[in-house]
Amino acid sequence: MAATDFIVAIELGSTKITGLVGKKNTDGSINVLAYAKEHSSDCIKKGVIYNLDKTTQKITSVIKELENHIQAGIKKVYVGIGGLSLRGIKNTVSRQFNDDTRISQAIIDSMMKENMDFALMDYEILDVESQEYKIGNNLLTEPVGTTANNIDGNYLNIIARPSVKQNIKQCFLHSGYEIAGFVISPMATADTLLTNNEKRSGCALVDIGNDTTSVAIYKNNLLRHICVIPLGSNNITKDISSKHIEEEDAEQLKIKYASAYTEHKENEEPQESEFTVEGKYTIQARVLEDIVEARVNEILTNVFNQIKLSGYSDNLMAGIVITGGTSNMPNIDRAMNNITKFDKTRIAHTGDITNNGMAIPQNGTTNTLVGILLSGEENCCRIDPRKGHQLDFEEDKKNIQDVKEASEENKNQENIVKEEVIENVKVDEKEEEQEIIKISTPSLEEKTKECQELIRTATQHFLVRNYSSALEVLEKARLLNIESKTKEIESMEIEAKRLLDEAERVRVIKENRLAAEKQREKQRKEECDKILDEAIVCIDKGQYKEAQEKLNAAKEYNIVEENVIIEELEEKIKKSQKHKKGNIIVNLFKKVSDELFDGIK
Repeated sequence: MAATDFIVAIELGSTKITGLVGKKNTDGSINVLAYAKEHSSDCIKKGVIYNLDKTTQKITSVIKELENHIQAGIKKVYVGIGGLSLRGIKNTVSRQFNDDTRISQAIIDSMMKENMDFALMDYEILDVESQEYKIGNNLLTEPVGTTANNIDGNYLNIIARPSVKQNIKQCFLHSGYEIAGFVISPMATADTLLTNNEKRSGCALVDIGNDTTSVAIYKNNLLRHICVIPLGSNNITKDISSKHIEEEDAEQLKIKYASAYTEHKENEEPQESEFTVEGKYTIQARVLEDIVEARVNEILTNVFNQIKLSGYSDNLMAGIVITGGTSNMPNIDRAMNNITKFDKTRIAHTGDITNNGMAIPQNGTTNTLVGILLSGEENCCRIDPRKGHQLDFEEDKKNIQDVKEASEENKNQENIVKEEVIENVKVDEKEEEQEIIKISTPSLEEKTKECQELIRTATQHFLVRNYSSALEVLEKARLLNIESKTKEIESMEIEAKRLLDEAERVRVIKENRLAAEKQREKQRKEECDKILDEAIVCIDKGQYKEAQEKLNAAKEYNIVEENVIIEELEEKIKKSQKHKKGNIIVNLFKKVSDELFDGIK
């Protein structure tokens, strides 16, 4: 029997794109209805889409497979968003009042709005995690209703490059499926694995994936720090393959024999053993150990640096929780303890799942996907608006076939009409050559193809950030009046206008900054010129020491064109001082000569 109420989650990973269909149970667990995956290493790197067409195809393939499993149509999905540029940045917004004022929700909302308007060059705010509000010497998470004459709102803005979200939107636009909502991937993983006690006591969640490692730090039930490190288990595989081993075989060596930490007893002689993969490649155990541990130490050292940067390294009472595919590597917890010196380290492979016999991996690789599904609220089933209930999957297929048959019938009818027009054309008998004018209008299929081509062109304009040209092309596509493409065109037009407005806002910010910089340079030059004028006056008066002090002060401004003048004035001071010394000697000699002559006389 086809499902009628479910949530769909999609994770765009560097190794594979995965999809999950399920229902949330009252106890907080999920009931998995379907699971599907497609390899994505040829279109996604470091968690960021770089090939839109291939990603679109793989997303469509995953969702179609999910539909076949549940025998129902999918309208929209929840998508995880992460990748290399994802990180958290702190910001503070303050409000000052003349007298003690009751803090209302409107004040808190206005502070949040000001925070969202925080200017970021080449980044956009994906989500905001409110921290504590400082009122006097008190830190409050819920300040509404208190009174104060000032309030400071602390926020953790989760940011990423605009292309991360934009590329995901483009892929789903072309796939024909809607995005019900975006979910920050490390936060989704945390909601799946971390207990309330761990979030309250303080905990660092470390998700070591294939290309990246994400770190999310919680304290007092609030996200305090988040970042993505561009290192993962794939780096270990590449290190092994540097020993002239094929990458696939290097991956098998890593999975079968690699250990994150090996403790050797004092004065213990190393055993000379070897590891072999299918009789093709052989590597010494000690060499493999050194390669793996070196890279693991690098990854975990970067993780520890992020924990220290967060400022909470001494306040994580619940320690560290490790997940992701690399959490299956033997002794990864001991390696973490060795690097961080933390007492508590927990390996988390899976959350609370009821899978109904579905083969869903429970090795730490699907925790983010489960978290994305848990964050969903809307029913993702495609509903028939005419009947008010779930659109039957088989019926939908039949409707599509009916539409195709109707289209073919219309096309045949058009051909018949064209033939009748040709037969009824009147030709002037006096003309030497008979000319038949064939009136042909584009068919629905041709117009749809043309519309699709225009949409593809608009997408290319999106990729090079030429949003004005994209809007012009989309206008042409809209005028074709293809009903099946109307919603897609409207969505792209809205996105293009938003990005155009954002680009204009960034341009204005840049211009303002440039103008302010020019104004500062002008002011500095004027100040430097004033000091040089004063130095010239001192030189003319013979006050060379004061003049040199003025020139030294002018040097501090480090203005290239002024430095040339400074050098000329310093040379002038040297010559003037030399000339002055010469005059003193001449005058002294003359005075001595006069006195000697008077004595002789």
